[in-house]
Amino acid sequence: MPKEHKKRGRREEKKRKREEEKEEEEEIPSPKRQNSEHEEDEIKIVVDSDRDCQQHSQDTYTGPNELPFYGLLSEDEQEYFKRADSLLELNQFGDTEERNLFIANVYKEANGKELKIANSQSCSRLLERLVLMSSPAQLKALFQKFNGHFLHLVQHRFASHCCETLFRQSAQVVTVELVAPLEDQQREMESGEPYVSMENLFLYTLNELEANLGYLMTDPFASHVLRVLLIVLSGQPLANTATTSLLQSKKKEKVDVTGLSRASDSSLQARTVPGSFQEAVDKVISGTVTGLDTTYVRALATHPVGNPVLQLLVDLDLSKSGRKKAKEADSLFRKLLPDTPPEEGTDSASFINGLLYDPVGSRLLETIIRSAPGKTFKTIYRSLFKEKLGSMARNEIAGFVVIKVLERLSKEDIEEAVTQLCPQVSSLVERSRTTVIKTLIERCAVRGLDTKPIASALKGAYSEEPSTRLSEMLKLSSTGNEGMSKERQLQVEAKDAGKLHGSLLAQAMLDIPGPLRDLISESLLAMDTPILVVVAKDRTATHVLQGSLTCFGQSSTFCRKILQKFLGHIADLALDAVASHVVDAFWTASEGLQFIRERIAEELLGKETALKETFSGRAVWRNWMMDLYKRRKSEWISKTKGAPYKPDLLSKGGPKPQATPKSGIELARERFAAAKAGKSKV
Repeated sequence: MPKEHKKRGRREEKKRKREEEKEEEEEIPSPKRQNSEHEEDEIKIVVDSDRDCQQHSQDTYTGPNELPFYGLLSEDEQEYFKRADSLLELNQFGDTEERNLFIANVYKEANGKELKIANSQSCSRLLERLVLMSSPAQLKALFQKFNGHFLHLVQHRFASHCCETLFRQSAQVVTVELVAPLEDQQREMESGEPYVSMENLFLYTLNELEANLGYLMTDPFASHVLRVLLIVLSGQPLANTATTSLLQSKKKEKVDVTGLSRASDSSLQARTVPGSFQEAVDKVISGTVTGLDTTYVRALATHPVGNPVLQLLVDLDLSKSGRKKAKEADSLFRKLLPDTPPEEGTDSASFINGLLYDPVGSRLLETIIRSAPGKTFKTIYRSLFKEKLGSMARNEIAGFVVIKVLERLSKEDIEEAVTQLCPQVSSLVERSRTTVIKTLIERCAVRGLDTKPIASALKGAYSEEPSTRLSEMLKLSSTGNEGMSKERQLQVEAKDAGKLHGSLLAQAMLDIPGPLRDLISESLLAMDTPILVVVAKDRTATHVLQGSLTCFGQSSTFCRKILQKFLGHIADLALDAVASHVVDAFWTASEGLQFIRERIAEELLGKETALKETFSGRAVWRNWMMDLYKRRKSEWISKTKGAPYKPDLLSKGGPKPQATPKSGIELARERFAAAKAGKSKV
């Protein structure tokens, strides 16, 4: 038998070994996610002290099948959709009719290719912009195209964002359909075609995802889509600041259209939703809890992807009927805290203490503190937080929990908290934990408590010298950010969170008349003019200067002294994009100080040419009504004093002013008075 022909040499031997290893790998089955017959909807999260050790055999959840491949767009199709995307982004259409016609043509070209576009890295943004500008009928048509594929689309890196945008834009359509039928409903009813409401489309989508909610909660791409869907079903505002961090991360790319505002008034308000939506939310919560014990639910609390979904579920579970839900044994709240009450020494207390210093779990603890019933919160506070409030405030993570705790304390508890936290003010300032101090000041103002202890603690924490106290609080440099580009300035300020927190603390102190406001006012008056100019031009510190001039009840003596320091620098401030807002604040601060207001106007008039060459300068010129000052100074003076302008035309030899014709009601009153006088004579 002839021998196999083999080439000699080390390279051929290495090549032969690689081919043999490749054949062996192809014979081994791929460890990808596959369906499980008995545990299809179960979450298998390993809870262990060593999070790096995970069991990959029986403890790994087997989710849905491998994502299907919907095909690729041809080069001509990609070129067309990219060009359409750029046109939609610019939004430079002649009128609304032209834009609607263009969108209809794009939809016509994309017919049958919607799934390919949604999964395309280069063209998925086109679909998002189309959804932002689509009519209700077009949204429904796209919903029906995606129907049956949502389970796979929400797990895709690019298609998941298309689904999220579709849910956001379709939320308002549900509310509109409840009030009045839409045009497409009447059209379809007249033509005999079956009508599908947006409410039913959302319910169909939820039914499609319901069997895999446990897995989708921890999927990195499906998680944010699931959160948006829950917000839509609950009727909560979509653009509220309280839910923004839950719905998306700071790194999310914003796909916008020029001239089209995404945060409309409707998205900032709670929406009216049908009763079936609330039933669907309750079904999702009960389905998530069923079959999972306390250990698995608590594991989600520290899961970086599952934690935001769990926060939202707890908030929705307690927002409607907090007391009743908290007492039910099968509720999500009881799954997390089964002990009643969760006092020191119980398993629930150990769980809370574990969340307190966890960077992920502490966010869930904030939600629990904010949404828990009053009786449960008081028990948690008095048994777990009351005695160690000061040490918690010093911690970088637990400090945010302290803020939520302070927001719910009564007047008596706030007094005790002030006693505990005032000795820690110096340590908090040193660690830049000023957000806790700011919240404490705000709650004292709400409860009507004396703020002198806090003012004394802050005076000792910062410099005793008034001229340097505010500079330390705002972390000012003598030269500011001169010479830096705007992009570099934003980068530097974004990294320095302590500077922003110091500015917010100073603004909170200015809002409360008394010793706290006096600390900031004294510092501003003690500063030299060059330092004040740096403060005015600083993007963060300028808000403190503006607030000191416009806050309610500020004395005119303070405003006069500050304005006099800036005389001679008004035009320089007006030409700066940041400091120009300070010049606008000078108008409010100079009320009752007419001589200073006229000197400021004279400085602006002397730099008229330079001001009109910049955007900020033109804004200051307009806000100060300098055109009126230049042409009719006497009228400007009368207007700034608040008195109606009455030109003296007779003294200037001008024509006599024409009498204003009397109105009908005035003539009727004269006739009635004359008739009454005639009767009295008779």
